[in-house]
This record gives sequence, C-alpha cells and structure tokens, in this order.
Amino acid sequence: MISRSSIVKLTQWEHWPTVIFYLPLLPFFFIRSIKAKHPLHYVATNPSIFYSGNGTESKYKTLLLIPEKYRPKSLLVQKKEDFNLVSLGLKNKEIDFPLIAKPDIGFRGYLVKIINTESQLRSYLLNIDETIILQEFIDLKNEIGIFYYRFPDSQHGSITSITIKKYLTIKGDGKRTLTELILQDKRAFLYYDLLKNIHKDNLETIFKKDKKITLSVIGNHSKGTQFLNGNHLINKELEYFLDKISYQIKGWYYGRLDIKYNDFQDLINTKDFKIIEVNGIISEPTHIYDATDKNASYFNAVRTINDHWAIMDKIALMNHKKYAVKFPKILPYAKNMIWLHFYSKKLKKLNKKDF
Repeated sequence: MISRSSIVKLTQWEHWPTVIFYLPLLPFFFIRSIKAKHPLHYVATNPSIFYSGNGTESKYKTLLLIPEKYRPKSLLVQKKEDFNLVSLGLKNKEIDFPLIAKPDIGFRGYLVKIINTESQLRSYLLNIDETIILQEFIDLKNEIGIFYYRFPDSQHGSITSITIKKYLTIKGDGKRTLTELILQDKRAFLYYDLLKNIHKDNLETIFKKDKKITLSVIGNHSKGTQFLNGNHLINKELEYFLDKISYQIKGWYYGRLDIKYNDFQDLINTKDFKIIEVNGIISEPTHIYDATDKNASYFNAVRTINDHWAIMDKIALMNHKKYAVKFPKILPYAKNMIWLHFYSKKLKKLNKKDF
C-alpha cells in the first residue's frame, strides 16, 4: 500500500527528486560544451573554489574565503581526532553548546545536526568517520539564500534569486501529543522519520494551546524548511551589498550565499549578519521550489535552472579566454565524480541513523 507521504511526494513537484529537474537540461548542456570545445568548461566559473564548487569542495576552506567578521566561528575536526583535542579546539575558538556539526564535504543537509551536549558530540564524531566542521550556532531569527553572479570584468553583479527560509513549526493544542501534531500537520508529517529522532524526548509531550514548537532550525529543504520566493526583496541596495561581499571573496563569481540575520535593513547596511555557507556551481536559485507562488511550476523551475546555467557558461568562458583560467583535466575530474557518487551514498545511509 502506498503511504500518504509517498503520494504527496509523487504528486507535488516541489518534492520530486533532483534528477527530474536536470534530465531535460542535458541537451542544452551538451550543446554548450560542444561550443566551448571542452566538456568541463563550466568548472572555470569560480577559480578560488575547488572545481568551482561541484560538491566535492571543502566547506571549511570555502568558508575561509569569507572575511572573518562575516562568518561563524568554526573548527575543522579530522577523522578519528582525539576528543580532548576537539574540546580544546572548541575552547580556543570560543565555540559553546549548542553548536552545529556537519560534514566538511556535504550537501542536501545530510548529517547537519544541532549538538547540545558533549555526550551528543562524542556520539556524533564516533558514528561519522569523516572530516567534520563544528560551527557556532548563529541565533539570528531570519535566514535567506541569495543567488548572485558577477562577470569577472564587471564591477557590479546581479541578484537572480532570493529564498526566504521558513523553519518547520507547529502549535500545541493542549490535547494532542507532539507525535500526533506532527503526523496530522500537512507538511510536518512528510519529515516524521527525521523529526522523531530530533524530538525523541518529547514525542509524547502535550504542549499548551498555541505554544509554538520549532521542529527544525536547519535551513535545508530536506530538513523540512519551506523555501519561499523572496524576489520582491531584490533591489539596488542589496545588489551593492552583494557586490561588496563578492569583492572580498576572491575568485567567486557565481552561486548562492546562505545568510542569517535579524533585520533586513541592517543586512543591507552590512550589520548583524553571518554568511553560513558559500555555494558554487551546483547551487540552485531555490526560490523555484516555492509551490505556493502562483507563478511557480515544474516547467518554470527547469527553465530558471537553464537560464542560470547559461550565465555560468558565459562566466566560465570569460575566465578561460580573458583571464587564462584553465579547464580541468578530464580523467582526474571523472575520478572525483566517481568518489562523490560513493561518498554521497555513504552520507545518505548514515543520515538515516539515530545517534
């Protein structure tokens, strides 16, 4: 029997697998590659990021491209690192609990977790045999993803997408348990397998009427966060703000910045915000997944991705022809992609475990 969540994920395009959005674009990709005379020409887009941010780059190294005052305090933990050294590193960096833990090479929110105690951190590091980033939890109330590009020979860039991230929340009613509230919510039930692990200590709790319960504060679609179209926020002031940021992230011309902030005007004035992630060529203009937008559709989403790929194509060719950025060698890149395939399967499998 097909489950309720399976029916929703099958019938609502917002939840369709990523491959469904990209398969129709392969002919356009091949045509651009033929014109460029190299199948990997797009990797010249962001010279300062490993393979321009194709998903195999170190998030920690990419984070270091951001001026220190704009980024969260972070600690890189190597595989099997002694826990005493980890604790000392956190102390030296002044990173307290709660904190965010995530794989240094990661995507789709896999294994991104809030860690509240030392014992939880021990368990997390014991279960994940990979290089990990431990990051201060940024307690700012708003989060957006801004997709920006700038041609290497231009002083000014453009914002093509703003995504307002709405964390998954529900309200207590004084009658039903948290489990019942989640399973009866039209969106939360889709993420029950994830949420039952996060809230395992409160699943049978009955919360007071109108008590707001935030189920997840990780701004990723796979964690239940809803992506809302925020393109109405695009203006010249914000583009100038992104210009100033992009000048300081040398060799980054195309991608999405995920930013936490309190007040939008303060953000524009470069006050009270943190850039929690820099994304490169595999990043998306995630406003396309706002199914509540009257202009949104699967076909418009595919068309928007293709429009962005066309921009990426132009930036890569300009970097190559005008600034001598080399195209990557095919064999090492192919090996890198094979490694990514098996690595992503490992992360996906670990992501289903409770620890």
